Formats: sequence, structure tokens, C-alpha cells
Amino acid sequence: MPYKAQIKELQASMQKALDHLSYQFKEIRTGKASPGIVEDIKVDYYGVPTPIKSLANLTVPDPRTIKIEPFDVNCVQPICRAIQASPVGITPVDDGRVIRLPMPELTEERRRDLTKLTKKYSEDTKVNIRNLRRDCIEKIKKMEKDKLLTEDQRKQGEKSVQTETDNFIKKVDELVKAKDTEIMTL
Repeated sequence: MPYKAQIKELQASMQKALDHLSYQFKEIRTGKASPGIVEDIKVDYYGVPTPIKSLANLTVPDPRTIKIEPFDVNCVQPICRAIQASPVGITPVDDGRVIRLPMPELTEERRRDLTKLTKKYSEDTKVNIRNLRRDCIEKIKKMEKDKLLTEDQRKQGEKSVQTETDNFIKKVDELVKAKDTEIMTL
């Protein structure tokens, strides 16, 4: 079928949207230690903004602590300053060679705010997926108009597009449910 290429392109685009949502969720602090919370914070390293993950080893020695071991000891203070200036809300503790980030307990109100944020991110992703669906259907209709598809093939293509859309919307809902459960778990 000539529209199969459109469907493959649609799947790839929708997967990118889903991957972006997963990335956004990784940055939401849930009270559990995760290197993803700080790994992309930019540090001024000799005048170049560099992510922490490029300057240090990030480990989780226990569920409530992130340990940052810089490759260069001269990076300790710039990394601490970058973390304090970031919106993550964690105060770094350093001993001159290693930085520890103790994860504070989340309040009930903050947990609710975070679940609202996950809902917002998921709605943005769903809108993106629906826009991709609309664009793909328009391409398939244009193929029919250009006599590359029959009416039945167009309808079959539109049905395939809707099936893919439904599958990805379901995956978004599953991601949100999992993240909300993680946030609300004490």
C-alpha cells in the first residue's frame, strides 16, 4: 500500500513525542533519588556551559541520596553553584571531593502540584499526537486526490492512522498513571 510509508513516518514521530514525555517525567523530582533530576543541569566549566553528566559520575548510593563525583576536583564548587541556582530545590552537601544531594520529603501539596504538572505534560503530548494524526490523514487524502490511492485505500489508511493514534494515547495514559503513582507513594 502506498500509504504505509506515511504510517511508518507517523509511528516514528509519535514515538519521539512519547520519548520526550518520558524525558520530561524523568526531570520531575518525586522524593526518590534519580540522577536524571540533575544530570542535564548546565555548569559553567571554564566558560562553557556543560551538563553535570559530562563532568562527573552520578550514582545513587541509597534511595534518598544522589552522589556526584566530579572527574576534576576543581568542578566541585561550580557544580554546587549550578545545582543551587537550578529549580530542583535541593541543597548540595560537599566535602571538597564528592557532592551529596539528600532528597527532601515532598509535602502533600507539592505532590498534588507535581501530578498536575504530569497531567499538563501529558495533555501537551496528546495534542502533539493528534496534530500528527491530522497531518498524516491530510497527506493520505492528498494521495487520493492525486490518484495514488483509491477511496477504499484512503479509508483503510485513515483507519490505520487512528489505530496508531489510539495506541500512542494509551501509552501516554500509562506513563502518566505510573508517574502519578510514583509521586503519590510516600
